[in-house]
Amino acid sequence: MSHTTASERTAQSKQPTHSGEGHLASNLITFIIMMALFLGSIFSLTFFVQGNVWAFAVCLVLFFLAYWIPQGILGRSDTGPTLAAGDRKA
Repeated sequence: MSHTTASERTAQSKQPTHSGEGHLASNLITFIIMMALFLGSIFSLTFFVQGNVWAFAVCLVLFFLAYWIPQGILGRSDTGPTLAAGDRKA
């Protein structure tokens, strides 16, 4: 029979925190900015005509940024090689 104190049992039963836990304001700001980029890319298509491709180019750039910034810069892109090697603690 193991002898554990109340504080040890509390520490063992505590769930691990999530990566975004405690960052509500920065998460909301990031979401709003990325959603604005995404909606801006859709809105730019209203200016698309076949003779002028700048609106489609703007759409592609904004759409790319709306997904690349959260995944490539803000995400866990730096842990890919570590996770591929089998280290799940990254």
